[in-house]
Amino acid sequence: MNTTSTKPIHIEHYSDVLCVWAFIAQARIEELENNFPNDVQTDYRFMPVFGDVQGKIATEWADRGGIGGYAAHVQKVAGGFEHIAIDPQAWLANTPTSSLPAHLMLCGVKTLHAAGHAHSDATQKLLDELRQAFFVDLVDISNRSALLAVAERADIDVHALQATLDNGTAHAQLAADITAAKDKSVRSSPTLIFNEGRQTLAGNVGYRVIEANIRELLHSPGGQQSWC
Repeated sequence: MNTTSTKPIHIEHYSDVLCVWAFIAQARIEELENNFPNDVQTDYRFMPVFGDVQGKIATEWADRGGIGGYAAHVQKVAGGFEHIAIDPQAWLANTPTSSLPAHLMLCGVKTLHAAGHAHSDATQKLLDELRQAFFVDLVDISNRSALLAVAERADIDVHALQATLDNGTAHAQLAADITAAKDKSVRSSPTLIFNEGRQTLAGNVGYRVIEANIRELLHSPGGQQSWC
């Protein structure tokens, strides 16, 4: 591919692991990375949309059927997309208490990669495995033992991962992710931020829209980010 860009486009990808829209959108991000292997660099960051599952359901779904109503909503959303499959009992069986434990594990893997102790795609691989575990295999991914089992399946060094939890580096990374989301006014999962913060794509954005934005950045001469 001939482009004028000399370095990869950095994409900040904010999501909650329990968000069905992020589950749907993950295939688009992976397709983008496959189509632009040398031009796109994704930084997975995590925000607690479901930090308090019980509180969120009680506040937002009390008059709409509670957890049963939300589970039916998720099934309806997922039914519109052929590339994902969700178990009919998702959100009903082994309902998690919070997405934060999974985010903490993911941030632990991020710190391992930064230190050279995990492969570059380790965070994405664990994220995929966690969403598969929750939406398809009905695993309670707020449970630490279950999370470590999923991490092991994703070929993560579990002992090294536990060390990031014990020494607080995973917590520091998660705090940095949450702070960055607040500072950049990220309110929905998923949200993509690129072009040094100038462009934001939030929610259910189709692949062609994401690709068009990336192509424009790759082909635009430097210093011409704005026409005004």
